[in-house]
Amino acid sequence: MILANATIYTADPVRPFGVAMAVRGGRVLHVGTYDSVKEFRGKHTYERNLSGNVVLPGFIDSHVHLIDGGLQLARVPLRGVKSKDVFISRVKEAVRDKHPGQWVRGGGWNNDFWGGDFPVAAWLDDISPDNPVWLTRMDGHMGVANSLAIKIAGIDKNTNDPVGGTIVRTTEREPNGLLVDAAMKLVLDVIPDVSLTERREALLRASRHALMRGVTTVVDVGSYFPGMSEKQPWQDFSDIYQWAQSMGKMMIRVCLFFPLPTWSRVCDLIHEKGRLLSEWIHVGGVKAFLDGSLGSSSALFYESYKDDLGSFGLQLIDMDVLLNATLESDKSGLQVAIHAIGDKANDMLLDMLDEVVNLNGMRDRRFRIEHAQHLAPSAAKRFGEHNTIASVQIIC
Repeated sequence: MILANATIYTADPVRPFGVAMAVRGGRVLHVGTYDSVKEFRGKHTYERNLSGNVVLPGFIDSHVHLIDGGLQLARVPLRGVKSKDVFISRVKEAVRDKHPGQWVRGGGWNNDFWGGDFPVAAWLDDISPDNPVWLTRMDGHMGVANSLAIKIAGIDKNTNDPVGGTIVRTTEREPNGLLVDAAMKLVLDVIPDVSLTERREALLRASRHALMRGVTTVVDVGSYFPGMSEKQPWQDFSDIYQWAQSMGKMMIRVCLFFPLPTWSRVCDLIHEKGRLLSEWIHVGGVKAFLDGSLGSSSALFYESYKDDLGSFGLQLIDMDVLLNATLESDKSGLQVAIHAIGDKANDMLLDMLDEVVNLNGMRDRRFRIEHAQHLAPSAAKRFGEHNTIASVQIIC
């Protein structure tokens, strides 16, 4: 195929732009002038005039949960909803298609879009009396369940908050349906497992979604959230990614990160097969969480939340545990990525990284702080001291 009459950005400083491009078998053969690509034209070459439109290299998304995102694309769509009424109507419509007892799942909601009030079980109970409902916030650190789901999970006023999580309650201490971080596991543990076929379809669905937006490579930080099992990312690796590779179904390149507690298993995989498992799959490193998210009021700050005085957010892991696992991963040459959003959480990570460097020595480790969203005034310059990557996402 030849693309002509285009504005093609190459990212090559020597030759940053071209006007024509020859492609064969999914590979770019040449970019340059139209005359320079004509020599690649054959009897059956397809040629397209782009009328001056821009062609860019494929985009790389450095932080996705690819399979979970693919599952979400087939559930109740709440991303971008801007009112309580639309939120409820979307769920009501989904309930109509379910048999009594079937779970209704969805997500992507952002309460900031409709004024800040969090959805609660009372929004859902009248429209879903016979179906348990679980809807995650767009950041993945909070979800809302209806009263039936709360009952199935065995949550009541006497249920203690799990370590690293919060059961949001009414003034009478009854659960109001909102669960934060590790508390989400209380509901997730009673939801029937997604089938292998559904998860495989989710990979393909998410890959098509990415390609339609020009994304050709992603860093998949996996189906691993606070309080969740470390097994799922490994099952996804063997049952989904390796399956897709063997069946010729991979559509985008992926760089995989695994849960930090499984660092030794990642090392074994790299030792056995190398980092580049195929032209499609690359082993990146390990990931952990230090705090929650701002939108779920669980990011860890020095100052308390104005609408919840006395709450400073959540620390999701003991720092000694995090340090020891990071030291071992770093010694083994793994790239370590740790989620931190609040200013206190970011400072704690930067302090920890100083200790890692002191103990393990200087090297090109490319430590990643995922999100690095809210920083104390003195924190920004500290990222440069050890070439720490601020892995920033637009919305968290």
